[in-house]
Amino acid sequence: MRYENSAFSFKRAGLTRRRFVQGMVAAGVVAAVDLRSWPVLALDSLRQQEILRGKHFELTLEEVAVNYTGRRRIATAVNGSVPGPELHWREGDTVTIAVTNRLREPTSIHWHGVRVPAAMDGVPGLSFPGIAPGETFVYRFPVLQHGTYWYHSHSRFQEQTGHYGPLIIEPAGADPLQYDRDYVVLLSDWTDENPETVFANLKQQSDYYNFHQPTVGTFISDARKSGFRPTLAERLRWGAMNMSPADILDVSGATYTYLMNGATPAANWTGLFHAGERVRLRFINGSSMSIFDVRIPGLPMTVVQADGNDVDPVTIDEFRISVAETYDVIVAPQAARAYTIFVQAEDRTGFARGTLAPAPGMTAPIPPMDPRPRLTMVDMGMGAMNSTPGMKMEDHTAPAAASSMNMPRMIGDMAGMDMGESLRSEPGSMRAPAASPNGGQNGAGRDFGATPFPQPNPNTPLAGAPAIVAAPQPPEPIALRLGPEVDNVAQSPSERLGDPGIGLRDNGRRVLTYADLRARYRGADPRPPEREIELHLTGNMERFIWGFNGRKFSEAEPLRLRLGERVRIILVNDTMMAHPIHLHGLWSELENGHGDRRPYKHTINVKPGERLSYLVSADTPGRWAYHCHLLYHMESGMFREVVVA
Repeated sequence: MRYENSAFSFKRAGLTRRRFVQGMVAAGVVAAVDLRSWPVLALDSLRQQEILRGKHFELTLEEVAVNYTGRRRIATAVNGSVPGPELHWREGDTVTIAVTNRLREPTSIHWHGVRVPAAMDGVPGLSFPGIAPGETFVYRFPVLQHGTYWYHSHSRFQEQTGHYGPLIIEPAGADPLQYDRDYVVLLSDWTDENPETVFANLKQQSDYYNFHQPTVGTFISDARKSGFRPTLAERLRWGAMNMSPADILDVSGATYTYLMNGATPAANWTGLFHAGERVRLRFINGSSMSIFDVRIPGLPMTVVQADGNDVDPVTIDEFRISVAETYDVIVAPQAARAYTIFVQAEDRTGFARGTLAPAPGMTAPIPPMDPRPRLTMVDMGMGAMNSTPGMKMEDHTAPAAASSMNMPRMIGDMAGMDMGESLRSEPGSMRAPAASPNGGQNGAGRDFGATPFPQPNPNTPLAGAPAIVAAPQPPEPIALRLGPEVDNVAQSPSERLGDPGIGLRDNGRRVLTYADLRARYRGADPRPPEREIELHLTGNMERFIWGFNGRKFSEAEPLRLRLGERVRIILVNDTMMAHPIHLHGLWSELENGHGDRRPYKHTINVKPGERLSYLVSADTPGRWAYHCHLLYHMESGMFREVVVA
């Protein structure tokens, strides 16, 4: 990945001095000097993002001055740049990364989606104590996979202030994907506000950054389209839930500047190509709170990898990328002209923009943003709101949705709920897997859990048919009560893996859905799940409290998995927000109808009112983080500890 924002392209593009200063950090950082001297110092202070390859890396965390909006601010940089260096590893190598902290506070680096020993995962308080100011911590682990990943801080809000970067892992052998050029496209969101201020604003007023709430004017407009009574009924329905159909993203373009490889839309990151070449674009959503919709007008994209794992090629015009996800696409521009990489925020309050071009300085038109989307009752899991006899929104209790086996649910007490057996050894220790209810090995002929399962690959052995087993142990009963931590319980959650989501339905373009993702290679663990764990994604929007099963992290017990067991995790989103859920340390095999070609993912976006499931092999011991990757949601309680032992 190379930046093309040189002095030459600056003149060719005809940018104003102000717009150039606003986008200077696209190629590095602004020196900590009086910005009025920029005509002399600007170009000298630009530092290109490094591309580092090898087995040993040295990274330094430090504060730097940046300017994205015409105002000087302080960012958290890795090796002096935002984003941090582009790291290249090779599958099969053992890498060491020495991280030195020159900040005034502790820091950390989490290798997102990378299978590592728990002690190397980089989550302070779980896997290690963090990196204190002035100290150097050395990560060391074998590289067991390949693909597109990224790294970021797991310390408070440092990710929001610039502590993130791309990570590319080359396959040990020949790459099955054929391409001529290769670019990382790292998307992120920047705010000039202190993240602590953003968080405080959300806690005091959850719609602080939402300037598109329903008004009398929109009521009149909707009544003209749909009629007075239906419009009034809908407003009353939303009012009864104390919610708004405009609650799409918590933090919007009102404070965010959306970046592509650290470049503002004005700076226009550019990737070069020759007509007829196959170009691989590695999209990474490294933002803190922003879900993006990506398209390249006039240029179809073929998705070939999701979250670092190869999938059967699917050609589309647009895809949604939630926070922390990665998608690799191949494009093959035939004309020697520029193409705009257009990235809209899901709430349509802003966009990131870049260019693919045969020469520096070329640009293409920027399309207008799509209409602002609005949630519907189906999105809220209220499509069958009156289907449960006697159930009304003012009720104080509501049963959780049925399990995937359609078994009847019971009302239980969540206090002290234990999701598994007690630990029999210290976290992180290695031992033989406990005997499972299905006979331990389920006919696959190995001691599952002794070593991590390999990433799906062409050499995955053809496993024999698993033993005939009983239905998985059903989930623990769950009771959700409306109250300070739960303001809504979806009454009709549904699986909508073929639904592209709000703002993308019926827009005239081919849009990727989770149902389109089919793993190119079968997984190595053929076993059915032994038990099911159901988790509800819950929250109170007005109080900005988020959690699992109606409890925030400080109130919840860890989820406990036996080393070697196979489980099905069922997620039910009872909130009005999408939640990208990330399980550290283990793969999440999304159950989307493709059998043993389930796509392996590290982050799964759960739409409002949606119910989905995925399989997990507990093949790596330790204490692992499990959380929503919306940064302020995680900090507000949507975080759990998963213990594998």
